[in-house]
Amino acid sequence: MERYYQPEIETAFREEMLSLQSERLASTVKRVYENVPFYRSKMDELGVNPEDIQTVADLKKLPFSYKQDLRDTYPYGLFAVPLKDVVRLHASSGTTGKQIVVGYTQKDLDIWADCCARALTAAGCTEEDIVHVSYGYGLFTGGLGADGGAMRLGATAVPVSSGNTQRQVTILKDFGSTILCCTPSYALHIAETLYASGYTKDDISLKAGVFGAEPWTNEMRHQIEELLGIKAFDIYGLTEIIGPGVGFECVEQSGMHINEDHFIVEVIDPDTGEVLPEDTQGELVFTCISKEAFPILRYRTRDIGVITRKKCSCGRTLVKMTKPRGRTDDMLIIRGVNVFPSQIETVLLDKGYTANYQIVVDRSHNFDSIEVRVEISNEVFSDTVKGLSQRAKELSEALKSLLGISAKVTLLEPNTIPRSEGKAVRVVDKRKLLD
Repeated sequence: MERYYQPEIETAFREEMLSLQSERLASTVKRVYENVPFYRSKMDELGVNPEDIQTVADLKKLPFSYKQDLRDTYPYGLFAVPLKDVVRLHASSGTTGKQIVVGYTQKDLDIWADCCARALTAAGCTEEDIVHVSYGYGLFTGGLGADGGAMRLGATAVPVSSGNTQRQVTILKDFGSTILCCTPSYALHIAETLYASGYTKDDISLKAGVFGAEPWTNEMRHQIEELLGIKAFDIYGLTEIIGPGVGFECVEQSGMHINEDHFIVEVIDPDTGEVLPEDTQGELVFTCISKEAFPILRYRTRDIGVITRKKCSCGRTLVKMTKPRGRTDDMLIIRGVNVFPSQIETVLLDKGYTANYQIVVDRSHNFDSIEVRVEISNEVFSDTVKGLSQRAKELSEALKSLLGISAKVTLLEPNTIPRSEGKAVRVVDKRKLLD
């Protein structure tokens, strides 16, 4: 029998949910207009007053929000409450190293914990389970998000964080962990380490995993399930919206239910901004309707997907979204980290390299790798092997400092990278991210 964390919400009738969303949307817009000068200015430009937003149908009257808006108002310009009411900050990197900062009141953290608790419950987690959290802790939302959900549910949270994989295997065995939360690629790395250590899935107690923060295929899902002896569930979130728990997969594994009582989702034409019908592919747009500190309106995620209200066998009536089917910008997700080519270009130019470069992303044994190939002058290329090796090492360290992940650097002779008569091909993504 399917279990729910908050059945009155997760199985609510459509009319009830629309009424709740409309009430919360109107209240949020009024509060944001009064407390966030950025939104007040944007709405005034469009001639929109808070009184104009009464129902979900009025949502399309509001302006869109973009990631650049968060950079332009860094760090606290979009907060709707005084900083004294903010109990936690999280952040993610921007294209030039400036972080995107979001804040949470205690109520926001409670909402977030509920959202993640719903996701864990859908994966079969109960208060009897031991939740092994291998997402990174700190400013990244993954670790503390899953941690909060586990504790809210009454399960035992094990805040292992990422890294030191041999220790992860030991803890999984010794602690009897039953639920694993991490990126899918790290789940496979854990599995490989488990088997390399002479153990198998029969030596651990895992029954399910909740994986997100990076694209993954159904082929990868099946590998994880087979190697670890679990059922693997997807979870969706963005730092800008709340973190993990915006959407979550159920036993049907055919898309992620969105927590509609807290987030309204739209699908738009990425070129025109026109709202598209359900079951139509477009850009996903989210509006927060219950958050206090950072209630962003109509945030354009750049993720391409589809939403549907087709009946789900799990009994939940929450709208479902597909796995993101790509992006409308050039952002890459490498091992759970957002990477923009412009970030890499900034480092190259700052270090005196040319703008003739190419980024190659690949996936081997379900582990993402990134290589930066950059041309150097004939004079530099004729340097000693030791000198070239030192240059590559220094550039690699500079890239890791900004990106937060390691990147291989390959220095090339002039005119090695193919030239294009049109837009330069900066990124070669060799990963198979969709089935």
